[in-house]
Amino acid sequence: MIHDFGIVWSERSLLLSGLANTMLLSVLAGLCALALGVLLSTLLMHRARFLAQAAQVFVDAARCTPFLLFVYIVYYGLPSVGVRFDNWGAGLAALIVYHTAYMAEILRGAWMAQPREPIEAGQAFGYIGLKLFRRIVLPPLALASAPVVGNQIIQIIKDSAFLTIIALPELTNAASSIQSRRYVPFASFIVAMLLYWALCLVVEAGVSTVGRMAEARR
Repeated sequence: MIHDFGIVWSERSLLLSGLANTMLLSVLAGLCALALGVLLSTLLMHRARFLAQAAQVFVDAARCTPFLLFVYIVYYGLPSVGVRFDNWGAGLAALIVYHTAYMAEILRGAWMAQPREPIEAGQAFGYIGLKLFRRIVLPPLALASAPVVGNQIIQIIKDSAFLTIIALPELTNAASSIQSRRYVPFASFIVAMLLYWALCLVVEAGVSTVGRMAEARR
């Protein structure tokens, strides 16, 4: 068993490359999904019923589709209608679009739970539209939703493992490559699991920091 972990250590450059790709994918997908989720949440809360319903249809469709199937659609299905991605582009696009729906629903829920008094006070002082959202709605919304957004980023990290099916060289793909060539499945996948765990601990630490900021703000 010790020998198996020694073999994995000898392949550490491949694992670290996969880890770097997983981190890059997760950071880009998390930031883009959060930014698009903010925009989509405003549509979900829009007074125009058509816009709100259209946004809700997208959110429901994404949340009811398994992520693995969504990746297949993006990578294998879209080329049949003329939309083509390489494996990196397809993986990143799938993560962003899929998790935008979840981010929007998280932000919508946090928005609805916010008290109306600060918004009404902001409107009384002349804040409207985007200015009202940016100055009055968004700061407490970001603090209130931070723990759930953190959980969703952890889910993005875990979902990135599915991208091995399109040969994207992320962490799971690297571990699978090591075990298939060196025949050490237990050691390679245990090391990959520990690396995923380390990434999630970093996210949890960030969420805890935001939580302390929120407590101080109160």
